Amino acid sequence: MVLATSILSGLLTLIYVAIVLYFRKGWGRIPKFEATPFSPSTRISVLIAARNEEEKIGATLDDIVRQNYPAGLLEVIVVDDHSTDGTSAIVESYAGRDVSLITLNEEKALNSYKKKAISEAIRQAEGELIVTTDADCRMGPDWLRTIARFYEENRFRLISSPVAYFKEQGVFEKLQTLEFLYLIGLGASTIGNRMPSTCNGANLAYRKDVFLQLDGFKGIDDLASGDDELFLHKVAAAFPGSIGFCKSRAATVYTYAKPTLSEFLMQRKRWASKSTRYKNKWVVALGVSIWLFNLVILLSVLAGLFKPVYLVPAIAALLFKFSAELLFLVPLVRFIKRVKLLALLPVLSVIHVLYMVYIGIAGNSGRYDWKGRSVK
Repeated sequence: MVLATSILSGLLTLIYVAIVLYFRKGWGRIPKFEATPFSPSTRISVLIAARNEEEKIGATLDDIVRQNYPAGLLEVIVVDDHSTDGTSAIVESYAGRDVSLITLNEEKALNSYKKKAISEAIRQAEGELIVTTDADCRMGPDWLRTIARFYEENRFRLISSPVAYFKEQGVFEKLQTLEFLYLIGLGASTIGNRMPSTCNGANLAYRKDVFLQLDGFKGIDDLASGDDELFLHKVAAAFPGSIGFCKSRAATVYTYAKPTLSEFLMQRKRWASKSTRYKNKWVVALGVSIWLFNLVILLSVLAGLFKPVYLVPAIAALLFKFSAELLFLVPLVRFIKRVKLLALLPVLSVIHVLYMVYIGIAGNSGRYDWKGRSVK
C-alpha cells in the first residue's frame, strides 16, 4: 500500500510540476506591453455592475473619469443591481461627467443578476470596445489608454488584463494577494500558451460586436458566476487565436482582499462553481489533475498520523510543489513589484492543499450566499 501510494503521489507530482512549468512558459511567451504616446481612435464603454457599493464606488468612478483618455471617446455605465444603500445617488452625482445609471427592476428572481446587468448596459453602450470592471476597483490614469493601444495594435476580440490586490491588512490578506496573483498568472499563461482558460471580470475588454454575435451570455446565463471566464470560453471556441493578455503595469486594476475567512471562502466557492460548465476537456483535465494531486497529499498526511512512512511521499510532493510554484511566481511578483510576498509562499503552499481540496468539492456542491442573495 505504501509503495502504491508513493507511485501515485510521484506520478501526480510530476504532472503538477509539468503543468506549473508550462504555466511559467506561457507567462514568458507574453511580451511586456508599454503604451507609448498615441492618439486613441477607439470609443470605449466602461461597464460596472454594482450592488450596495456606496463605500467604494465613488473612488472607482473618480479614477475612471480622470483617465488620460479623450472625453469624446469614453462613456461609463453603472448598473445598480437592486442596491439598498446610497449607490445610485452617488452614481447620479457623476451625471455631468459622461457617467450614466441604469437601475435594474427585475420582479422575477434571477440566478445571474450580474449577467443581466452587463447585458442591459451593453444594449445601451455606444462603444466599440466594452471594458468591464468592479465597483470596488482602483486604476491608474493610463489604464484605458494602455488597453486601447493594445487593442488598436493587435485587434484582439477579447483582452484580459492584470488584476491585483493592494492595501492589505495583515498576513491573511497578503496570503490572498499571493494566491490571487497565482490565479491571474495562470489565466495569463494559458493565453500565452494559446489555450485560454480563465480571466477576471474586474479588468476585461471585448468588442461589442463579438458579444452580440455570440448572443451574449446565452447558454451560460443560468449560472450566477461566469460573466468573465465562461464568456472567454465562448470567444475562444468561436474565434481561436483572438484573445490577448495586456501585460502592462499601467493596465493593472487593483482591488481588495477579503477581510474574513468566511468571505474569502464564499468568493472562491462562487468562482469555482463555474467549473461545472467547462466544455474544454483540456481545462477540465487540468483542474482534475491539480485537485487529485492536492487530495493525495492531504490523504498521505492523514495516513502519516498513524503510519509515519506515509509522510515521506507527502513531504516530497510538498517540496516539489513549493519549488515549482516559486519558479512560477517569481516573475509575477516582480511584475507587480511585490517580491516580498514570496516570504509567505511556504505557508501558502501548505495551506493551499487544504484549500484546493475543500474548494474543489464546495464549488460543485450547490448554493452559496453572495451579496445578500442565495445563488447557485
